[in-house]
Amino acid sequence: MQWRLLDDGPLHPYYNMALEEAVLKQHKEGVVPPTVRFYEWTPPGLSLGYFQKIVEEIDHFRCREQNIIPVRRLTGGRTILHDREITYSIIVRKDLNFLPEGIVPSYRKISRGIVRALRDLGIKVAVKKMSGDSDSGFSSACFDAPSRYEVVAGGRKLVGSAQTRKEGVILQHGSIPIKIDSDLLYSLLKYEEPRRRRIEKYRFQKKATDLSTESDREIKTDKIKQNLVAEWENEFEVKISSGKLTPEEKTLAHRLKQEKYSSKEWNHKY
Repeated sequence: MQWRLLDDGPLHPYYNMALEEAVLKQHKEGVVPPTVRFYEWTPPGLSLGYFQKIVEEIDHFRCREQNIIPVRRLTGGRTILHDREITYSIIVRKDLNFLPEGIVPSYRKISRGIVRALRDLGIKVAVKKMSGDSDSGFSSACFDAPSRYEVVAGGRKLVGSAQTRKEGVILQHGSIPIKIDSDLLYSLLKYEEPRRRRIEKYRFQKKATDLSTESDREIKTDKIKQNLVAEWENEFEVKISSGKLTPEEKTLAHRLKQEKYSSKEWNHKY
């Protein structure tokens, strides 16, 4: 089966999330094939998990001051600062049977492709099984919170991914950071006590890593994307070819951006 590749470059955070949903809906209707998407963020975005409480966890004054755009994702999980990174997404219907039943097995299958792609660049990574699912004691930042399976390098989380299943369609997207700015990230999170911020930022720095730290040479983003496509082609036994958005996807994405993802009703949902 032929899958579609979209390499969108930098887009506004509201539009990035709107486009994810537009592609999901069009794929559900059978208008477009399963889609792999790569994208970036301009200005930088601060994406929140679906169930996070934005008023309690995000410092809006600091976000405005730093020109960072907070936006709620369709997926769960915790806060991610999207700046110097590659963001990927995979959108595919459940009934096509490319991914196994259950979030954990499908998460693991996608992660295997990521691991092989990064190993081809000389980065020592693995899919690590984490014990337990408790969030107790972790901060609002995604890379500080363990999931059942993580792509790790040197024991530290390298790729932060999240998945949802809506209307019979699986959407998984994730952040592959080139360079994490933990000072900026933790300045955007809300804390009553400065000491608590310092403690959690220190712990985050011990548990998270990025490509710049793990590689002894400059990593070309185009090469990462090429490797990911090649490994997912092997993993799913498909051909992934460059494609374009349909006019319907563009129209729907612009509408979702205006009516949903830029709205206070959506972003302050909890």
